[in-house]
Amino acid sequence: MTLYLDRGSRLHRLHPVVRVLGMLGFFVSAFVVERPVWFVPQVLLLLVLVRASGAMVNIRRFRVLFVMVFVMTALIWTVFYGPDGRPPLFQWGRLTISQTAPWFALGMAIKLDVFLGAGMVFLTTTRIEDFAYALGCLGVPHRIGFTFTLAFRLVPVFVDAASTVVQAQRCRGLDFERGNVWERLRRYVTVIVPVFMGALRRADNMAMALEARGFQSAARRTALQRHEFGAADAVALALILAMAGGYLALSWAGALALGGSV
Repeated sequence: MTLYLDRGSRLHRLHPVVRVLGMLGFFVSAFVVERPVWFVPQVLLLLVLVRASGAMVNIRRFRVLFVMVFVMTALIWTVFYGPDGRPPLFQWGRLTISQTAPWFALGMAIKLDVFLGAGMVFLTTTRIEDFAYALGCLGVPHRIGFTFTLAFRLVPVFVDAASTVVQAQRCRGLDFERGNVWERLRRYVTVIVPVFMGALRRADNMAMALEARGFQSAARRTALQRHEFGAADAVALALILAMAGGYLALSWAGALALGGSV
C-alpha cells in the first residue's frame, strides 16, 4: 500500500529538501530535452540511483505502466507529429509520418519514463512526513503542503477500501472475471459507489479532526523529527544544480532541440 522502502541507503539519509530538489532537477533536465541522445546521461544516472536506493522492487511492480507509457507515447507521437518540411518517411492516404516523427516520439517516450523513474526513486526513499517537512523548509505554506501530502496518503486508503469492497462482493457471489470487458466494467459499479461514499465519510471526519487539532491556526508549525543539513547533502545539491543548470544552458543554446540531424 506504500512505495516507501526502509533500506537505510545513502539516498534515504539525504536531507528531504535535497531529495525533493533532486526529483525536480530530473524533471527540469528531462523536460527541456528533445533529442534522444541527450537522455543517455539522465537514464544512466537514474539507473545508478535506482540501484542504490533499492527502487527496482517498485519499478518491477509498475513495469507494465512503464512499458505502456513508452509504447503508447511512441506510437501516438509517431503518427500525429506534424510535417517537418522534408519528404515524408512514410505516407499512406492521409497518414503521413515525417522523418523527424520517430525521433521526437522516442524522445517523448523516454522523457515520460524518466519522469516516472525519478518519481519512483523519490517515493521509495521519502516518507510522507519527510515530504511535508521538505515543503515547509522550502517555504511552501502549510495548507498547500498538507494538500500535496494528503494526496499521497489518501490514494493507498482508497485502494485498500476498494480491495475490501471487491472481496466483500465476491463473498456475496459476484464474479468480476466472467463475461467480456464491458460486462466486467459494469460489475465494478458495485465497487465504485461504496468507495466514493466511504471517501465522502472520511473527508467529513477528517475535516472535523483537523478543525479539532487547530489546522486553521496561524501559529508556526513544528516537526516531530528534524533533519540536519550535512556535507553529503551539500555535495548532492551541488550535483543536482549542476545537472539542471547544464541542461538549461544547453537548451538555451539550442543544442537539445530536435533539428535536422539526430
